[in-house]
Amino acid sequence: MDFLSRVNAPLARWCLMLACACLASLLSVVVYGVVLRYGFNDAPAYVEQLALLLVISVAMLGAAAGVRDAGHIGLDSLVRKLSPRAQMACQLLVHALVIVFALALLVGSALMGISTRNSTIPTLGISEAFRYLPVIVAGALIVLFSIERAVALLTAKEVHPSWN
Repeated sequence: MDFLSRVNAPLARWCLMLACACLASLLSVVVYGVVLRYGFNDAPAYVEQLALLLVISVAMLGAAAGVRDAGHIGLDSLVRKLSPRAQMACQLLVHALVIVFALALLVGSALMGISTRNSTIPTLGISEAFRYLPVIVAGALIVLFSIERAVALLTAKEVHPSWN
């Protein structure tokens, strides 16, 4: 557990910082595009595609950090009425399902990235595979973070939030 926390805590902080940087960049790119479009009637073609890449990055990196810090929504009103053993079983099931989902995200995105690596985003001049890179990274991180949470649950340890 200690090894997982030592590895995952900096990774989650990195996710949060990178997601914040992408969000700030997204704001700048969108404002730039709007000013050029409506102020100068000269919209650059790359703004929309760059904004899309940044939105994907913010969402996926934020989701990964949210998994580690238990920032996702949960409906636990029914689970709270169960016995402590059944509560633990439900929580472990949730972590297992999150891992399965993250693996599907990771594999599916990797396959899509491989299949589109020879195509180019015309306005940016980079491979279409770059669209899938944040999803692949987030899928791998969600698996790691979910394993850490499941181990912490089984060993009755606490996962400290990344922002501390």
